[in-house]
Amino acid sequence: MRSAAVDYAPSRAERRNFQRVRVKIYGRFMLEDRTEHPCQVVDMSPGNVALRTERVGMPGEKVIAYIDHIGRIEGVVTRTLQDGFAMTVIASDRKKDKLAAQLTWLANKHELDLPEDRRHERVAPRNPTSVLQLTDGRQYQCRIIDLSLSGAAIEIDVKPAIGIQVMLGTMRGQVVRHFEDGVAIEFAVIQRPETLDSEFNSPRT
Repeated sequence: MRSAAVDYAPSRAERRNFQRVRVKIYGRFMLEDRTEHPCQVVDMSPGNVALRTERVGMPGEKVIAYIDHIGRIEGVVTRTLQDGFAMTVIASDRKKDKLAAQLTWLANKHELDLPEDRRHERVAPRNPTSVLQLTDGRQYQCRIIDLSLSGAAIEIDVKPAIGIQVMLGTMRGQVVRHFEDGVAIEFAVIQRPETLDSEFNSPRT
């Protein structure tokens, strides 16, 4: 088993050849005990990936992950991090070329979205009452103070940890800031105006 883990570890040359891209995308992963857990990609290359997770895999453990925009990847845990773990990506050269193209697209999209984020107008929804759901299934009633295509500020009695993944209605995102009466959430993807309108401005029966 030990030799297999060594075989999967990226060589120094491989690490130099793969440029890590900082992206913020979400997914799920399965460990050898077949339990599934949510995760967020911190950075990724075609050869390895760093994941922010609540459950940490052990070095040498095989992992299967399903990442938004990327799809299924397989690999082996190489080291544990303060808030997650790093793993190799075991794939054919053709698959790694495809991963490189996907990561380039995601990195460029992220750079393009950054200035757009700052220009998104924040508005108060007509239906401010919503539900915030945590990854463990707990749900809390909340009131939306304002929202934009990229995020929302909500008034809520609890303060989920910064960085934790949440669902605001049907919108997936993460907590990015605390303030006196609530939290700020950044959506996982830039929303379409019609999606927000349907979610928060349509009459409710």
